[in-house]
Amino acid sequence: MSTVKLRKVGTSNVLTVPSDITPKDTEFDVFYGRNGAIVYTPRTSNPFLDEKYVAAHEGSIEDIMLEVELGDEEH
Repeated sequence: MSTVKLRKVGTSNVLTVPSDITPKDTEFDVFYGRNGAIVYTPRTSNPFLDEKYVAAHEGSIEDIMLEVELGDEEH
């Protein structure tokens, strides 16, 4: 396990990625986790904001809920 120190660069705080880690991505979401952990995860697109994804799945949840409701009536 590598250890890094928080550095101040201008008005930003910087954590350097150790040379033994080769990131596959160049953009990350960051959040403050439990026990003071700073967590970086690769940035991904939100499928719910993608028009093609939404169009392909439109009505899907309603269909599933209807199937569940109909299934409940049979029991």
